Amino acid sequence: MCAHRLACRTLLAVVCVVGIGCASNALGAEKGDGASAGTARELAMRPLPTYRIAPPDVLSIEVLKLVPPPPYRATIYDTLQIRVVGALMDQPIDGFFLVESDGDVTLGPSYGRVHVAGMTMPEAQAAVMKNLKQVLAKPQVSVQLAKSVGCQAVTGDYLVAPDGTINLRKYGRVQVTDKTVEEASAAVQKRLAKFFDAPDVSLDIKQCNSKVFYIITEGAGMGDNVRRVPITGNDTVLDALAAVNGLSQVSSKRIWIARPSAKNPAKGTILPVDYAGITKRGATATNYQIMPGDRVFIAQDKTVALNEWISKKTAPIERVLGIISLGASIIENVEKVWPKSPDDPPTPDKPEP
Repeated sequence: MCAHRLACRTLLAVVCVVGIGCASNALGAEKGDGASAGTARELAMRPLPTYRIAPPDVLSIEVLKLVPPPPYRATIYDTLQIRVVGALMDQPIDGFFLVESDGDVTLGPSYGRVHVAGMTMPEAQAAVMKNLKQVLAKPQVSVQLAKSVGCQAVTGDYLVAPDGTINLRKYGRVQVTDKTVEEASAAVQKRLAKFFDAPDVSLDIKQCNSKVFYIITEGAGMGDNVRRVPITGNDTVLDALAAVNGLSQVSSKRIWIARPSAKNPAKGTILPVDYAGITKRGATATNYQIMPGDRVFIAQDKTVALNEWISKKTAPIERVLGIISLGASIIENVEKVWPKSPDDPPTPDKPEP
């Protein structure tokens, strides 16, 4: 039994020595290219390049003018914009008027109602003018279509689909990938111009989901954690650490940014971070500005990683020894309580001292 224990202890010692060597190699310090003097950092931030739309961004579109091409004839539940110069002081006419179910618009108590359904805008303007001349001396009237009930609303939020388009429903799809806000607005306006008279479109990005950076927290042998964070244009290393609630119990203070390089895809730029400097001393030299695609890497604690590595290697041995010990204990207990057979030889008495 002593020889068995000695062999197990010797094997455990060998495993620990090998583990220390492997962990030392695996946990070696990362070497990088360093940061140039022109790298953007806290107190020296730079605006990001012109934003290019990509899936899965969310766009906000507002259509300021959306009227069918002329000649358009008013129908019930359309909205007309009517302006009158020379109206009564206490009853001005300058606003939006609904074409009611009977085809009339109500101008006011003193002006009465005017039938406009089925008329073009010039015809509706002439009808309003004729009605107002019964009350006013020299009215000047303007009638325009503000909203057509037959036009499907376009104003709203639109998700950029994986194929790079937004769906305007009955008006079709518009390709917006890799376009700036101005270019996408012009593309939507060009598409709507096929259905409406000189549409006026305002477009903006509501959610910038396609430009992100990553925070990788090494897990000391218990699995790494990767978090995807949308870029705001004003993110620094401290912002990245705040996004994961600081350093975990298995993390060290070895942090760096791995920045991809378009010129050399096989090798990025490494920007080491002085954690104590950016936190305790308020130094901004390594509190770098985060760029789209950056990887903020938080290395694991070597001691915790080594302990976890040893635990994984020794766990099977401990399990086997536990099974052997349990089996021996069961056999010993069975021998104590199991009755002997009459055919078993008698147990010799122990000699008295």
